[in-house]
Amino acid sequence: MLVGRQNTKAMHSRPMRVRGAADAARRQHGSHFALGQPGGHHPLTYSEENARLYQYESRSKGGFDKIEQVLRQIAQHQHQVDFINQAQQIAKQELGFALPEIMLENTWISPLDVRALYAWCVFETYSRYANEFYNDSPLARQDDAGFQGFIESCGFHTLDFSPCADGRLAHIIRYVLRLPYKGVRRKSYAGAMFDVEDSLHKWIKTEFTRLREGMPNSVDQNTRYLKAAVYHYSTSQPDSEGCAAHGSDAVAAAEGALSRLLAFRQGVENSFCCGASIDLLLIGIDTDNDSIRIHLPNANGDIDSDCYVDAKEVYSQTFNVSKGNGKAAISELVERLAVTKGVQPSSGMIKLITRLLLNNISQIDYVRTYYNGCYSDIGHQERFIGMGVGFEEVQLRNLTYFAYLRTVEQGAKDLDVGIKIFTGLNIGRGLPAPVVIRYDYHGKVPGARERAIARCKCLEGALKNRFSDLSAQGMLHTLLVVRDCQVESKGIEVVGSSIQTTAAQGGH
Repeated sequence: MLVGRQNTKAMHSRPMRVRGAADAARRQHGSHFALGQPGGHHPLTYSEENARLYQYESRSKGGFDKIEQVLRQIAQHQHQVDFINQAQQIAKQELGFALPEIMLENTWISPLDVRALYAWCVFETYSRYANEFYNDSPLARQDDAGFQGFIESCGFHTLDFSPCADGRLAHIIRYVLRLPYKGVRRKSYAGAMFDVEDSLHKWIKTEFTRLREGMPNSVDQNTRYLKAAVYHYSTSQPDSEGCAAHGSDAVAAAEGALSRLLAFRQGVENSFCCGASIDLLLIGIDTDNDSIRIHLPNANGDIDSDCYVDAKEVYSQTFNVSKGNGKAAISELVERLAVTKGVQPSSGMIKLITRLLLNNISQIDYVRTYYNGCYSDIGHQERFIGMGVGFEEVQLRNLTYFAYLRTVEQGAKDLDVGIKIFTGLNIGRGLPAPVVIRYDYHGKVPGARERAIARCKCLEGALKNRFSDLSAQGMLHTLLVVRDCQVESKGIEVVGSSIQTTAAQGGH
């Protein structure tokens, strides 16, 4: 069935497996995910783009994944007379950059501080990754400029997405949904439980800009603000690898995200009496394979969390269509099933949902081609925690755990989840949790950069206070970063670090 009903028992009845059995299950799941179709790609898949995206993902993640292995190699030489030269040679050859020599000195007296060196390497790799993103635009597409026209043709002027902060959803915009990252607002929260007041503030700002500047379109155009929430689940290990913020309960994750959507719309209606200018969308993603389910809203914009269109089934039922007829075939499927289930989305909403399902077909084949239909890292494998405001450059799965916040107290739950994740990933193995504290600012506003720096330092102090034991033990390291978001080609600026070296403080 294309439109499904979430079944709590079915989603949570499978027992947890040991690692070997889980790997075998993933291989079997990957084969099953071919959906019974013959070899080859779906006719609607953009294979060339898939290859380009995979090259970028592999190269970017590879830079982070080399660090531990390289430091293990370097640590073996720390008591040799020519240690500094050997360490630098290995680092330059394997990581592409030199290490701060102050961190390599005096190893004949005291052991090499591998923890601090590990964090420094993560921060250096992140800085290079972020600056490449802004300077070279590796994820841009030629048709990005036409996206605003497309969403306006669907009856919207703004797309505002709030995915879960889980790193397995960090690529939701550019990869899973294949949308231009500059054309969509993305702000992540644990469990997709987004800040309603923050979204309301963004709505007010958007409508004010339409009124005063006619951007992105004028207020006399009959378009609406679309707020979407994205939750997640795991089909292979539903009891343990779902959303941590909801106890790996897929139903609770969907209903929780939906509750925030409804609160947002109610907030607009109560404050401005114009709820009709709001549309809502609820999306689920299977983090095993990146397939999505889209919950169908009715004509009034109301959403039933149990009623959805499954992209895997769309993939299967359109496998034999021609490329030219693909979009029409998907639209027809959505329309027919909406009628069957007694919901009537607007024509513009159907057009948008059709585009999302069409785009997700390429991502389904992406995972089939490069990961045998199911990721090997079905759980958390984030490389660092991103904390604060910004991080537009992070468009890769399992690269970063997000904690968007303006104060630590405000985002305490998100931070606690992040530290819990990194306790399993790093701290339990003796490696620190690397935290990039980021605050973007508007350079045209006087004093904005200085205030952004002050906010970063304030967040750093509150973070270290909240996790004082980890900080004192050297198990928590921070990098402070700001960026002028009004200059698209401008990279990040490093303004501080817990690792006190000239190289770290000088901007990497």
